[in-house]
Amino acid sequence: MSERVLINQLQTLPDGPVTVSGWVETVRDQKKVQFVILRDETGAVQLVNPATREPDEDAASFALTETVSGLATGTFLTVTGALTHDERVKLGGVEVRVATLTVAAAADPETPIAADSGLDKRMDWRFLDLRQRRNNLIFRIQTTLEHAMRTYWVERDYIEIHSPKLMASPSESNAELFSLDYFEDKTAYLAQSPQFFKQMAQSAGFGKVFEIAPAFRADPSFTSRHATEFTSIDAEISWIDSHDDVARMQEELLRTAIQAVKDTHGAEIEELFGIEVVVPALPFPRIPLAEAREIVAARGYVIPRTDGDLDPEGERQISAHVQETYGHQFVFITDYPREIRPFYHMRDAETGLTKSYDLLFRGVEITTGAQREHRVDVLVEQAREKGLDPAHLDFYLDFFRYGAPPHGGFGMGLARVLMLLLGESSIREVTFLFRGPTRLAP
Repeated sequence: MSERVLINQLQTLPDGPVTVSGWVETVRDQKKVQFVILRDETGAVQLVNPATREPDEDAASFALTETVSGLATGTFLTVTGALTHDERVKLGGVEVRVATLTVAAAADPETPIAADSGLDKRMDWRFLDLRQRRNNLIFRIQTTLEHAMRTYWVERDYIEIHSPKLMASPSESNAELFSLDYFEDKTAYLAQSPQFFKQMAQSAGFGKVFEIAPAFRADPSFTSRHATEFTSIDAEISWIDSHDDVARMQEELLRTAIQAVKDTHGAEIEELFGIEVVVPALPFPRIPLAEAREIVAARGYVIPRTDGDLDPEGERQISAHVQETYGHQFVFITDYPREIRPFYHMRDAETGLTKSYDLLFRGVEITTGAQREHRVDVLVEQAREKGLDPAHLDFYLDFFRYGAPPHGGFGMGLARVLMLLLGESSIREVTFLFRGPTRLAP
C-alpha cells in the first residue's frame, strides 16, 4: 500500500495512484456509478466507483460495489485508487476512482444526531458533532490563536510556567471552589486561577511569565459564557508603573493573535461562519467605570446593580457606544472601586480606586487585569478590610515578606474569546468537551 495522502494535498499532486483515509460523509449509490464523499482531518474528496451489479460480470468489482452500497455514514476506511483532476468536480476539482477499499471500522447505520439536533443532544455525542468541517475549523483557529500568543511572549523573553491545580487552602474564600479528599484526611481545592502562583514567580525574580492551562469554578451558572472547567490565559509582569502597562501588553497580544487567525483562516471563517475577522487597531479605547455608567444611562439603560459595576446589558451598551463612536470592538473599562475588586489589587493613593481594568470584546467581559499590591503590610490591611483572616493567607503573604517588585497581570478565558471572535452564541460550541453544573460526560 502506498503512503497515505491528506485530502488537502490532492490538488497539488499529478494524476495517478494515491491512498487516502478518512470517514464516510455521504454515499450516492446510483445504478451505474457510486459516489462516496470521504472526509479526513483536512478536507473532503469525491470517490467514484463504476457499479457492477451482477456477480458473474466481475466477481471482484461486484464485491467492491456491494461493499460501497453497505457503507454507513461515519465508517472509517482507506482507499487506493487513481487520482484525476477534473474541473467539473465541484469538490476541489479532483476525484479518486476506487481500486481497493479497506474498512477500518464500520459505523452503526443509525446516527444518534442530525444537522438539526439541539445543543444538548449534540453535546451528548460531541465526538460525532466535532466531525463537521465547521467544528474542525474552530479548533484549528484555537491552535493558531494559542500559538500566536505563545510566540508573542516567547519572543519577548517571557517564561512559561505550569502552576499546580491542587491547592492546600482556598485562594480567597470557600466560594466557588471545588474541594476533594486528599491523603491522610486532608482536603485539597481545585485552583480557580494561577493568580497567587504567577505572583510568586515575580517574587522569584522571573520577571515576565505566562500560562495557558485549566482553571475550575464551582459556579452553578447556566449562562452561555460560564463553565466549571475552562482554559485560562494568564500573564504577569514585573517592574510596571500602573495597570496601563498590563493593558498595553494585552492589547498587543490580542492584536497579534487575531492577525494570525485572519491570515491563516480568514477566508474559511468568512465562508463557514459568515464573519469577517477584524484586526483591532491600537490602542484600544479606555473608559473609566464612572464615565461608562454615565454613557450607559444616557443611552436609556438603568443598571440595576447596587455595587457600582456594569451588568451584562450595561457591558453590551457601553460596547455599542464604543463601536458607534470609535469603530472598535474592544474597550478597557478602568478605575474600579475597591469594594468590587479583590484585596490584592493595588489602590491609587489619591482616588482610592483600584489600578485595574476589565476588557470587553463585542459586549462581553473577557478579562480582568490589574497592578497587584506588593507591599505586605498593605496586603494584610486590605485582606482584613475584605473580611479575610490573614492567617489563612500566610502561604501567599510569605511571597511578599522577602521582597517583591511592582507587578501586575491579567487572566482571560480562551473559550469566551473564541466564542466572540466567531460570533457563536455559547462557549459550549467552542469548547472541546464542555463541563458545567449538569455535564460531566462525555
